[in-house]
Amino acid sequence: MLVLKTLTLRPMHGWGITLHIQRISQDVLRVEEGSLYPALQRMEQQGWIKAEWKISENNRRARYYSLTKTGRKQLESQEEAWERVTRAVAAVLKFS
Repeated sequence: MLVLKTLTLRPMHGWGITLHIQRISQDVLRVEEGSLYPALQRMEQQGWIKAEWKISENNRRARYYSLTKTGRKQLESQEEAWERVTRAVAAVLKFS
């Protein structure tokens, strides 16, 4: 969900996705490359994102990922599920 949300901003390469999530979460969340790239591959196979080779800011070839229409629908679904879970957890924590 966090990767899909990040890609709503603009196409990014893997390292850019990692840095964005880390920066926005104030270093609380860190996405390890060993889990990010397999996840990106699965999301591409599902049709949620697409990838293309471009030149990065530091003049290197990198795969840039962008969100597809299907990916936007998936993100919406995941955000709704997250809201249900967080409301349920909050209800349990507040119960006395």
